[in-house]
Amino acid sequence: MKKEIERKFLVRNDKFKDQSVQKQKIIQGYLSKDPERTVRIRITEREAWITIKGKSNDAGMTRLEWEKSISLADGESLMKLCLATPIEKIRYVIPQKNLNFEVDEFFGHKSGLIIAEIELPSEATLFEKPDWLGDEVTGIKEYYNAMM
Repeated sequence: MKKEIERKFLVRNDKFKDQSVQKQKIIQGYLSKDPERTVRIRITEREAWITIKGKSNDAGMTRLEWEKSISLADGESLMKLCLATPIEKIRYVIPQKNLNFEVDEFFGHKSGLIIAEIELPSEATLFEKPDWLGDEVTGIKEYYNAMM
């Protein structure tokens, strides 16, 4: 099982869109929002995944993650079993040297919220912060997708 190491930031404006190299609509729902582990279903136009994430470390940056591709039909069926309202967002990918920012623009019940994430090879990895990046929200539970 791999470790996911990421930092999260609010986004100040939409300047990131000009730097985006990829854009896709995502719908995701949660089968479990247990604080010790979450189980998520994610669907794009052509693919679906099931993901299990463990509890974050004290810094909120690192946790175990297991992800498996599933059929679109299975994803759509499992989405019907998910808790509450699914999250709808458009994800933009913005390259930054050998890393990528993934910027999620939320719709529906979280409309107006924009969060940038960057996955890192280690917690100590340094990276350049673009001018559209706002306050860091790493480890703040209200900004975890599972809590929305």
